[in-house]
Amino acid sequence: MATEYTPKYTGIIGWVERRFPTPFIEFQKHASGYYAPKNFNFWYYFGSLALLVLVIQIVSGIFLTMNYKPDAALAFGSVEYIMRDVPGGWIIRYIHSTGASAFFIVVYLHMFRALLYGSHREPRELVWIFGVLIYLTLMGEAFFGYLLPWGQMSYWGAQVIVNLFSTIPVIGPDLSLWIRGDYVVGDATLNRFFAFHVIALPLVLIGLVVVHLLALHDVGSNNPEGVDIKKHKGPDGNPLDGIPFHPYYTVKDAVGAVVFLALFAIVLFFVPEMGGYFLEYNNFVPADPLKTPLHIAPVWYFTPFYSMLRAVPPLFNSQFPGVMVMGLATMILLLLPWLDRGRALSIRYRGPYYKWALTLFVVAFLILGYLGTETTNVWGQFGDWLGKADVATVVARVCTLVYFLFFILMPWYTARDRTLPVPSRIAD
Repeated sequence: MATEYTPKYTGIIGWVERRFPTPFIEFQKHASGYYAPKNFNFWYYFGSLALLVLVIQIVSGIFLTMNYKPDAALAFGSVEYIMRDVPGGWIIRYIHSTGASAFFIVVYLHMFRALLYGSHREPRELVWIFGVLIYLTLMGEAFFGYLLPWGQMSYWGAQVIVNLFSTIPVIGPDLSLWIRGDYVVGDATLNRFFAFHVIALPLVLIGLVVVHLLALHDVGSNNPEGVDIKKHKGPDGNPLDGIPFHPYYTVKDAVGAVVFLALFAIVLFFVPEMGGYFLEYNNFVPADPLKTPLHIAPVWYFTPFYSMLRAVPPLFNSQFPGVMVMGLATMILLLLPWLDRGRALSIRYRGPYYKWALTLFVVAFLILGYLGTETTNVWGQFGDWLGKADVATVVARVCTLVYFLFFILMPWYTARDRTLPVPSRIAD
């Protein structure tokens, strides 16, 4: 027989609580009664910041759709109308465009924190998998939204990416035709992308965020020491090394949100284009199917994988090898909990092998990200001894190899790494 819930409040809140106790029970379970490790540090801000940016994107997106027209003949003009004539439209548009980049920044830092402290390891494998699925859905959401301004870079970027799907054997041509909705990127494509961006993927994203948080609260949060706080409990049944998430970490996250919003506002009011990285200059020019931009490149958060695509040479005049490498670079993240065999979770107690591997991985990823924003001859060419190969292409190939070796060799170097003794409690 289920235990009956005892109301705790009076007045209007108590009236609601007696008739609808579920929100109060869930708040107690996931906030005031949820014990988190007491040693969270700077790296634990980014999970709550990702949730904050998700809310910002949804709210700003709702206001943008009130005046945006998903029509190939009217889309660019409607964006200009939002920017110039709608009261406050310019700031809503800049909030949404800045929020897109901010979302990927906090998600990348959130994922890096997992690699630092072993948050992908047992028993949090599902937490990590749901997180990677959120990342993949976010990439799809950003890709579909990229076409909507109907500027030059939006149009030609979508053209290039959709055409890459046609390189997949057997299903490629039909798949790219289905994505476009037509034989060329046009009005049907814009309507299709608008539906995915505004309705389909946000619903998937919200659902994945919910199950990600539920899975996290079922197994408990990790911490910078990588120790399980549930093993040592006090007479009240609560972890000795834990504190209630509310009010302690809600206040802490509120401070982080204030700092984040201050930085967000600086970008928003002073450098919303961020030198062409957040909003490309070519996207302020209407899409022209007859005029190709000199350099077609995706937004910065896709550029590491775009560099991998360009680094892989075609096979039989097909770009499928590059497309396959680009896809594997994201899907291999799902295997991380089983590739990592280290005896310690936190990098504080791991040996030099993992520390060096993680450092090389991050450096390679950042270099790939930079190279994806530039042309392949940004650093010139080698001499005849390398067949006049572009320096950037060779560097991108080396960095792509480093990226994959980080995962492929992980079972070997993590199992053989020297580790320090891990304390049984945070207090130790």
